Amino acid sequence: MVKIEIYTKNVCIFCDRAKSFFKSKKLSYLEYNIDKNPKEFKIMLKRSNYQKKLPQIFIDNYHVGGFDNLIDLQNNNQLMKILKL
Repeated sequence: MVKIEIYTKNVCIFCDRAKSFFKSKKLSYLEYNIDKNPKEFKIMLKRSNYQKKLPQIFIDNYHVGGFDNLIDLQNNNQLMKILKL
């Protein structure tokens, strides 16, 4: 099983969309809310090469990027390869 990690904040429509996307695929994920735990923001910045836009999504340590990047992978039939499905 792949490890999906999503960095989010409380009010973020694209964060909500990313979480809904994974839920619709019945894929579990770890959520790191930077509003609830500001230390996670520093970790996210390092992992994402200092990308500040949210969400930031990682699949098995592969940096997907934001929600738009996730949908691009889906539309280009690359997501299933990354998810190993």
